[in-house]
Amino acid sequence: MTKKRDTYLYELRDGHQIVYSGISGDPVARARSHGSSGCRFTHMNVIRGPMLRENAEELEYEYIMRDQAQHGGIPPRKNRNKTY
Repeated sequence: MTKKRDTYLYELRDGHQIVYSGISGDPVARARSHGSSGCRFTHMNVIRGPMLRENAEELEYEYIMRDQAQHGGIPPRKNRNKTY
């Protein structure tokens, strides 16, 4: 059985600042969900996809770690619960 390539890596930005990096099978619906929960952002960028979920999880980790390293060890403000 072939695995489905149905997961996307995305980021939410507030101006030029990344506020969240995540993965989803439906990035547009996920952006609505973030907005409904009070997350303030100006736009979403879908970075990669569709891809296997396992690959998306690895890339999500890399993007969060890269952004965290670029900001003195501080992760994007909405990724604070996903620090590694």
